[in-house]
Amino acid sequence: MLRTFGAIGDIHAEDEHLATALTHLREIGCDAILAVGDIADGRGDLARTVKLLRDHRVTAVRGNHDRWFLTGQVRTLPHAHLRADFDPETVDFLAQLPPTWTAETVLGTLLLCHGVGDDDMIRMLPDDDASTLAANDPLQRVLGSGVEVMVCGHTHKPMVRTVFGLLVVNAGTLASTPGFVHVDLTTRMARTFAIDGGVRLAETLRFGAPGDDVWGAF
Repeated sequence: MLRTFGAIGDIHAEDEHLATALTHLREIGCDAILAVGDIADGRGDLARTVKLLRDHRVTAVRGNHDRWFLTGQVRTLPHAHLRADFDPETVDFLAQLPPTWTAETVLGTLLLCHGVGDDDMIRMLPDDDASTLAANDPLQRVLGSGVEVMVCGHTHKPMVRTVFGLLVVNAGTLASTPGFVHVDLTTRMARTFAIDGGVRLAETLRFGAPGDDVWGAF
């Protein structure tokens, strides 16, 4: 049962930033390290990125960029990776990633996904109001599934927010504005870290009872 976890947002092959984040999370301690996908497509070393995830036993799910990498879609994007350029171990790792993953925590069931639930292209943003959230069909499916904690990505915008009783954690990205999150469910505290020539604590966020809204950025 998870009490603490590290959350890593969209990686986009930023192997150096990933190594920094993994080292820091191991130093401060956590029950699990979770990655929300979009491992492929970026300026860094994808093969080393995958090796780091494997060596550190990171639990990861598949993002839309990983799906596109595997199917050969949308390969005209800047810094897009081509499946044929990589060794079988790297490709197999990405091919075996599930779209979602669940685990039990001290607060209830946790869902790890890329977008929102089973849709890897849907966004949930820090400033979404009640009407926008109510119209988000994948979010409504998550809310109806008994999940208490959702760890997601896709937007590159870090967020810790409670909506309709669901705790939502978005760790942002390791690409454009690199950072990551450490969450302690027992103390109801999330710490956001920025990577900028090292690691620095960016913000401490406390989440409380259902209905409370709190979010921040690196």
